[in-house]
Amino acid sequence: MPRQARLDAPGVLHHVMVRGIEKRRIVDDAEDRRRFVARLGDAAVSKAMTIYAWSLMGNHAHILLRTGPVGLPSFMRAFLTGYAIDYNHRHGRHGHLFQNRYKSIVCEEDAYFRELVRYIHLNPIRAGVVKNLDQLDKYRWSGHSVLMGKVEHGWQDRAYVLSWFGRKERDALRAYREYMKEGIALGRRPELVGGGLIRSAGGWSAVKSRRGQEDEMLSDERILGGGEFVEKVLKEAEESVRYQLPMDRRMGEARELIERSCKEAG
Repeated sequence: MPRQARLDAPGVLHHVMVRGIEKRRIVDDAEDRRRFVARLGDAAVSKAMTIYAWSLMGNHAHILLRTGPVGLPSFMRAFLTGYAIDYNHRHGRHGHLFQNRYKSIVCEEDAYFRELVRYIHLNPIRAGVVKNLDQLDKYRWSGHSVLMGKVEHGWQDRAYVLSWFGRKERDALRAYREYMKEGIALGRRPELVGGGLIRSAGGWSAVKSRRGQEDEMLSDERILGGGEFVEKVLKEAEESVRYQLPMDRRMGEARELIERSCKEAG
């Protein structure tokens, strides 16, 4: 099945997932982790991306970000290629480090922003890397410690995330941490990263509740949001997706445009 074009535009909220090729590790020690996070921050600043949440695991990473003017692919190329070259040089290896295609999901902000921040930041607990929330507060390789004020990264938009939980920082931190605590019991939350219909409907419960209904919900595996949001994103993407056509087709269109322009100009 051919790959679908990525959905992207300035200001779009994305949940991005990168994985090691053949499920291999992408970080082997603390220095790898430091370099990975430094590259993430440098690329975010140079490409004007806004990072809200992130979590670095052994063989994969999650990032919640808002795209800037250059778009997601340019940012990811700068970030992942730079880190892969650095990692290979440091460990004396060759070849690909990451799966060829990272996963990116366009997200409906009002409905899912808080959920995604929590889902991403609870990854170390779900994976057993840390045992509890107290340890997660000080875990350096997740954006949670930045929100809690234990680690500082100027490229992570801490203020915007906390604004979802309260007007004053003290109240926001208390509400955010309680929200994280409540999320531990929710488990792995496959509806946030699973199939298109499940994601677009808002989880398994929403899918089940719609069984037997005559109206058909529009869904797309690249989008996390309700049917109306999916429709809106796809409609707005029609124009931009036109520029993501295969190269041979794009070259053909360019040739036709040149010939037509030359003919009109004599």
